[in-house]
Parts: sequence; C-alpha cells; structure tokens
Amino acid sequence: MFRVIFRRLAFLILVLFGMSLITFTVSHIVPADPIRIIAGQRATKETIELYRKQYGLDKPLPVQYVIYMKNLIRGDLGDSIISRRPVIEDLKDYFPATAELVGFSMFLSLIIGIPLGVRSARKRGRITDHSFRLFAILGVSMPIFWLGLVNQLIFYGKLQVLPIDGRLDMFLVSPERVTGLYLVDSLIALDFEVFWDALKHLILPGATMAFGILAVVTRMTRTSMLECLNQDYIRTAQAKGLRAGRITYIHALKNAAPPILTVVGLQTGFLLAGDFLAETIFNWPGIGRYGVTAITNMDFPAIMGVTLLISLIYVLVNLVVDLLYTFFDPRIKY
Repeated sequence: MFRVIFRRLAFLILVLFGMSLITFTVSHIVPADPIRIIAGQRATKETIELYRKQYGLDKPLPVQYVIYMKNLIRGDLGDSIISRRPVIEDLKDYFPATAELVGFSMFLSLIIGIPLGVRSARKRGRITDHSFRLFAILGVSMPIFWLGLVNQLIFYGKLQVLPIDGRLDMFLVSPERVTGLYLVDSLIALDFEVFWDALKHLILPGATMAFGILAVVTRMTRTSMLECLNQDYIRTAQAKGLRAGRITYIHALKNAAPPILTVVGLQTGFLLAGDFLAETIFNWPGIGRYGVTAITNMDFPAIMGVTLLISLIYVLVNLVVDLLYTFFDPRIKY
C-alpha cells in the first residue's frame, strides 16, 4: 500500500506541474495588462515599467515560468497583484470558508442521496422509484447559478427564513480563529449563538451546491444497490430470516459502496468548480470568490495559487477514495 501511495504522490507532482504549465501559459497570453489596473489610468509610462519590473512581467514568458517554479519549490506562491499580500497568506484566510461550504455540501449529498438511492432500489419499478429518478434528473439538469438565485428569491425574498449571503450576521463577532471553520470554532468557544447563525448562513449555498451532487449520488446508489440485491448472498440472507434493514444496510450497501465512493471522489471536482459560482452568488468569502476576483483583474499569482490548490485537493481526495476501497472490499489489494 505504501508503494501505491508513493506512486500516487509522484503522480501528484506531475499533475501539479502540468496544471502550472497550462494555467501559467493561458493566463499570461490573454491580451490584458494587470499592471495598468494597479497603476491606474493616469500612470506614466515610467511608472508602468517600474511596476512591470517589480512583478517580473518584463521578462520573456519562459523565463517568468522558470522563476515561478523555482519560487514554488521553496513554497513561495508569489505576491498577489491586487491584495499586495503573499498568495499563500490569502489562501490561508479564504480556504477555511470554502472547506466548510464544500464539506457541508458533500455531507448533505451523502446523508440524503444514499438513503434515497437505497429506497429507490428497494422499490424498483414503483411510484417511489420513479419519483426519485425524476428528482435525480432534475438535480443534474439545474445550473447552480439559476438554482442559487431561485433559492435566494424563495427563502430570503419571499419566506425570509434564511440569510441571503455571507458567513455570519453583521452584528455578530466571528469566533476566535482556531481552524477557520466557523461551526467548529464556535463550538470550541461554546458560542452557540454564532454556531446557529453560521449554520443558517451555510444552508442556502450548501444546499444549492449539494443538489446536483445529491442527484448523482442517488442514481449511482440505486444502480449499485440493484446489482447487489440480485446477488446470491442476499437471497441466502433472506432465506435465513434476517431483517430487511440489516440485509440492505449491512450486507448490500457495504458491497455497493465502491462505485459510490468513486462518484464521490469525482464529484469533488464538480463541487470545487461549482464553488466559484456559489461563492459569487452568495457573497461567500472563500477561494472561489477570491479566484473570480483574481481572474477578473488578471492577478496571475493568485490565479496560479487557486488552480494549484484545487488540483492538489482533487488528487488527494481521489487518493483517499482509492484507499477506502480496501475497507469496503477486502478483495482489493494494493
């Protein structure tokens, strides 16, 4: 197993190198000049050249990339052109908000999607099954930006039961930073008012992002469960008189788990991509909104930092999924 982990980590280096090369090239060949944005419209030619030299943009593109990679190896992601801060510090500030939102969305997807898929498989061909399948089709068909706006209109504009944006009410003080996750930090501080307010702010963006993933998880759970419920060991368990719930959730679901895990790993990338839209719509202060601001202002170091971080998370999540296969299916050996 350690050999597999080592190989995957080596592959991770290749992935990050490829992503850095593609992102660096594409972001720098776009016909836009971030120096004019930070220098201002009335800046003189000498001032613009001074800024260009300061950020190393006066050198040929291959030279700029080599310099960037040398700094990256030392853990230096450069300084943001817009915030004038080290990009790594910006990511440390913004990433916990994204981690909380993505984690909450995935949690909703699993605790709702898996039971729906199991129920649909057990009621195959009935009205319940058809209803859940229709729900799954709707889930994968609705764009995040449209669903987010509709949720804001209904739950904030009409019902006024949930906040429209942000992580916390403006009249509340954020908890002392330990992890950067408001739910966790507020529990550590035993500040339940902040905890409930942070949870309410999570529901709309979290549910919006989770809806599409939930539909995919439901469909995959149903398909995988149908295959397992037709196996001989399930009929043997039924013949022994085991309860239907035990057969379904202990015997069948555990064997149906590997394909579901695969979908969860792949959908992590979808969540991270949808996070850009959700954070923009709900004014969520995470790396998604930070990345959108960086792209809008052609902040090259920030764009590179966000891209590499998302690539790193995606590969690591899929590595964890591969390792979990051995827990659910002992026949899998690395």
